[in-house]
Amino acid sequence: MGTEGWCLLLCLALSGAADTERQWRAVDVVLDCFLVEEGKHRGGFASDKNMVKALLAGAVLDDGSLEGFTDFQVSTLVKDNPPVTFDASVSPVQIPHAEALLHADCSEKEVTCEISRYFLQARQEAAIETAAWFIANLQVSGGGPSVSILMKTLGDAENRALMHPTMNLPLGPQGTVLTTVEFQVTTHTPSLSLQRGSSASLHCGFSVAPGLDLARVEWRLQHKGSGQLVYSWTPGQGQAKREGATLEPEQLLMAGDASLKLPSLTLKDEGAYICQITTSLYQAQQIIQLHVQGADGIRLSSVNLGFSQSTTGLANEALPPTLICNIAGYYPVDVTVTWTREELGGAPVPVSDASFSSLRQSPEGTYSISSSLTAEPGSAGATYTCQVAHISLDEPIVTSAWAAPPEQRIVAFGVLFASSLFLLALLYLGLQRWQATSSKVCQDSEALWVDTLLPPNKKKE
Repeated sequence: MGTEGWCLLLCLALSGAADTERQWRAVDVVLDCFLVEEGKHRGGFASDKNMVKALLAGAVLDDGSLEGFTDFQVSTLVKDNPPVTFDASVSPVQIPHAEALLHADCSEKEVTCEISRYFLQARQEAAIETAAWFIANLQVSGGGPSVSILMKTLGDAENRALMHPTMNLPLGPQGTVLTTVEFQVTTHTPSLSLQRGSSASLHCGFSVAPGLDLARVEWRLQHKGSGQLVYSWTPGQGQAKREGATLEPEQLLMAGDASLKLPSLTLKDEGAYICQITTSLYQAQQIIQLHVQGADGIRLSSVNLGFSQSTTGLANEALPPTLICNIAGYYPVDVTVTWTREELGGAPVPVSDASFSSLRQSPEGTYSISSSLTAEPGSAGATYTCQVAHISLDEPIVTSAWAAPPEQRIVAFGVLFASSLFLLALLYLGLQRWQATSSKVCQDSEALWVDTLLPPNKKKE
């Protein structure tokens, strides 16, 4: 074992309830895999990987609608270097998403398949000395399902004549390593992208063989090098560490649905969620990547009317206005801003001389940036449009502003200047009137105060 031409065959003989109206038959699905030879240390998953090319063939049940598939024959493999054949019975535990695995090639998708040894705790393995365990991790590309299946070997351990020469495993009558699938954990949403403020449902399903008890369900979040517990469940008791986090009702959980629900997503909820299922004997997990997106709003404003001043302080020349497109409250950081200019009756023309402010980040983690542009409206004026594209938007957001020609800006400035002088005059007259009124009130008050304090014989004087 370990040569380049070595192959692995895993026969997944899927069984299910017979359909009374259809004749079911087994159809093989063949996947390219890697077998991982690892260090045999105790207590979990090993390391020091040494990958060897392998072949994973699984049988799915067909109701007769599938055409063009032929059975996979072990005899078709190279006889000089025969594969190790894992014959896995799935009667205790069904393997989910078999159809997605079967149709992966037809859907132009790839299946990543990795098989490795699984080691029990020393105290557990001591009770089952004759068995060995393997775990297969399958992932369909393009956001397809992810499945982890755990298999236990079977066979006649007393008949040492039927042992695999390199793996030291008992073989069946046909020279295959007989195994049974005892545990599987799966998710059909390995990656999600959701809007900030929305709710998330992170799928995690599992099934266990009879005789195994569900001991614990744990959800953890890993993000930017730190980890935290999100939800923990043991029979009869659940504890949420993230406000509002819930699991499915306990009856659904016991039936194999450990999905996590998160309301009102914030940027702090982004990261890799680990769904870990622990039984009385085994432990397996799935990882779901959650991406949180958001774009709160875009504002376009003219911040400079653009007038120079003469030595007398009056405007004598109109300068081009400066337009600013503010993009606030978006996440993640990548955003695309484009400008166009359109004269009356003309077609939009891209503008490439816009500049950008420094990137700003709010305490909540969202980003803001501004793009500024000096408008050149020409003699007839022009419409400037700012377009913003972001991953959180179904389509770009567009907003526009009108840049008036110089003559209109001068007239507008004259009206504004005259209005300002008028308002200043009103304020000045009002102030003068208020001061005069205040002075008269003060004089009358002073006379009254003096008249009150003088003796009667002095008042006539």
